[in-house]
Amino acid sequence: MIQNNDFALIDPQNGNQAFKLFRFEKNNPFDDIQRLNYYSMIWLESGTGNVKADFSEYSFQENVLLSFSPFQPFMLNLKGEIRGWVINFHPDFFCIHKHHKEVACHGVLFNNIYNPPFVYIDKKASTNFEMVIEQFKAEMQNPALAQYELLISYLKIFLITASRLKAEQQTKAKQATAKEKEPFILRNLKNAIEMHYKTKHSASEYADLLAITPKALTRITKTHFNKTLSNLIAERIIIEAKRELYLTNKTVKEIAYDLGYNDEYYFSRFFKKNADVSPQYYRETVGFAKASAVLSK
Repeated sequence: MIQNNDFALIDPQNGNQAFKLFRFEKNNPFDDIQRLNYYSMIWLESGTGNVKADFSEYSFQENVLLSFSPFQPFMLNLKGEIRGWVINFHPDFFCIHKHHKEVACHGVLFNNIYNPPFVYIDKKASTNFEMVIEQFKAEMQNPALAQYELLISYLKIFLITASRLKAEQQTKAKQATAKEKEPFILRNLKNAIEMHYKTKHSASEYADLLAITPKALTRITKTHFNKTLSNLIAERIIIEAKRELYLTNKTVKEIAYDLGYNDEYYFSRFFKKNADVSPQYYRETVGFAKASAVLSK
């Protein structure tokens, strides 16, 4: 289905959108809160502004790529001459969780709770992106044998290009921060969250682990990550919950228990508060294992 610079691929098995590429100019299509059941990458070639994502707000300049996971809340406030491309793809079309080693974008472009959800695009990457978008358009205008496979190959090129660039920018940022003597406690905090997010859910527990007051630790996280410690912990738990809902056929009760929640209903309320949808709805609209989940009800 093609309308102007709007290209969409529909999954013939369920009638849902599998992949979409579209152009936007002048008008901002993301000026209210978005919660989409697919991955979304927004290449803003022209225009500046700020993005509200999850619990944080970040400012950015033009020529930036913003990346969002399924049901991650975000909104863009843009100004100036607005121009860009959007690539949306459903996890059933291309699963980041299953192919993260191939494209190296999980934890870089998507699901990174410690860094802003965008990367600045240099001249070389812009040239690569333009080439890939032309290949997307050509393939979707003239579909032929193995169309899905070709589109996925082009998508991988796009993801790898962006991931390498962001990883490079993150390394430079870390080096600059090191010169400014970033608190060593931040590294310990990241390690502690990764080790204990399934069993420790409160800011005070991490403060005790690191021998610091909760107030002081929250002040540090707010300064360096632009979000509170409670927000960081919640985001990490939700990322793992989404992964489990997508990749496995475990019941919501089993996932809740694995994440340290004995009360399935408390966990479901926690998930809905942070993802704006229930765990079951997330699985039904995003989850790879949704067919198995239906059978296991």
